[in-house]
Amino acid sequence: MIQYRKIEPDEINRALFKDFIRRQVVTGCWRHEAGAWVIKDDPFIDDWSEEDYRVLIDCLRRTLLEGGFVFGAFSDGCLKGFAAVTSGLFGGENRYLDLASIHVSEDMRGQGAGKALFLAAKDWARQNGAKKLYISAHSAVESQAFYKAMGCVEAAWYHQGHVAEEPYDCQLECAL
Repeated sequence: MIQYRKIEPDEINRALFKDFIRRQVVTGCWRHEAGAWVIKDDPFIDDWSEEDYRVLIDCLRRTLLEGGFVFGAFSDGCLKGFAAVTSGLFGGENRYLDLASIHVSEDMRGQGAGKALFLAAKDWARQNGAKKLYISAHSAVESQAFYKAMGCVEAAWYHQGHVAEEPYDCQLECAL
């Protein structure tokens, strides 16, 4: 059984992720070419290095210290998924809050944890004044299928910082 709860800043360290499997086998990705979205073959395995974990831990801690939200999915006391929403509205009239992270451990995908985490992120964003959740999302076909199932569409306004940082991500939004 999966338990869901807020994660506190003092919990966020490398040991929290000891049973988390980031691995994602990607075969195709969405690309925007000549004004249209197309699927391109782009096989690779996405996984995190120790440096990636250090960056993630710093980002999650900063999110909480700046008034954001980090929510986790736990199985037998082990972290198996998490979502993070940063504080600070942006995007003018769109009134976005940023879904900075959402990940589910490879061994738990397809069991509803991602949906529960996404819904918790939406609820927190709504309670904190947002009209829409903004997502700079991995372009993998499977990732995009998840976001589409959650009601996401192409963002009306692109956050240029996200575009510059991750040029192959799809810029999405979800109405709250």
